[in-house]
Amino acid sequence: MKLRIVWVGKSRESWVKEAVNEYAGRIRRYCPLELCEVRDEKGAEAEEQRRRECERLERHIPPNAVLVLLDERGEQQDSPGLAAFIGRQRDAGVGDLVFAIGGAYGFSEEFRRRGRLLSLSRMTFTHQMVRVFLLEQLYRAFTILNNEPYHH
Repeated sequence: MKLRIVWVGKSRESWVKEAVNEYAGRIRRYCPLELCEVRDEKGAEAEEQRRRECERLERHIPPNAVLVLLDERGEQQDSPGLAAFIGRQRDAGVGDLVFAIGGAYGFSEEFRRRGRLLSLSRMTFTHQMVRVFLLEQLYRAFTILNNEPYHH
C-alpha cells in the first residue's frame, strides 16, 4: 500500500517543515509515502476558492484510491481506531490510501462526497499544524500495527 498526503498551500514555517520531514521519514520505514502540495487560491469567493483547490487536489489522487478528507465535520477516532482503519486498508490490498487537507475554506461539497471524512479534533487548528498532527498520528498508527512501544 502506498500512502499519499495532499494538501493546499505551502508549508511556510520552518518548524512545520522540520516536523513534516521528521514524521515523513519515520512513516517511510513502514510504507511508501508521497507528500503533495497544491497551490492555494487567492482572491476568489469562498465557493470558487474551494472548487479550484479541489480540482488541484484531484490531480494527485490516483484512480481507485481510498480517500480520507480531514474535515472538522468528520468522524473522530482514537489512535488505535485509525491504526485499525489503516490495517484494514492494507490487508484488503488497497493500492493507494490518500489523506487530503483542504485550504482555508475546506473542500467543495462535491469533493467531500468522494471520501471518508475524518476529524482530528473538535478544536480548530491551523492547516500548517494539521499537517504535523496528521503525520504524527499516521506514524503512531504504524507503530501500533507493528506492536512497537511508541504508543502507550
